[in-house]
Amino acid sequence: MLVAFSVAPSGASDDEGSVHDAVAAAVRVVRESGLPNHTDSMFTTIEGEWDEVFDVVKRATDAVGAFGPRVSLVLKADIRPGRTGELDGKVERLEAALDAQENRATQ
Repeated sequence: MLVAFSVAPSGASDDEGSVHDAVAAAVRVVRESGLPNHTDSMFTTIEGEWDEVFDVVKRATDAVGAFGPRVSLVLKADIRPGRTGELDGKVERLEAALDAQENRATQ
């Protein structure tokens, strides 16, 4: 399964309204988990089995909880049993489809 999630403290931030230290604590938990992962400007996506992925999400959420009295968590899951390598595979298939469309358009 793939789980994309965003976690941040609610009600606490630095003087500029940034939550980067709290988010960094969450991302560190994800990276130390050893699960395949990718972080972009909005979400961190991790790949693995149900129990191991949600254990990491819980620990990342707990890490953010140290930065404020309340935590906001948003997540989206793609549950596809028997598939692995989807963190990159989905993007590769998308790029191939875009290339194929472009090639058809230029013919």
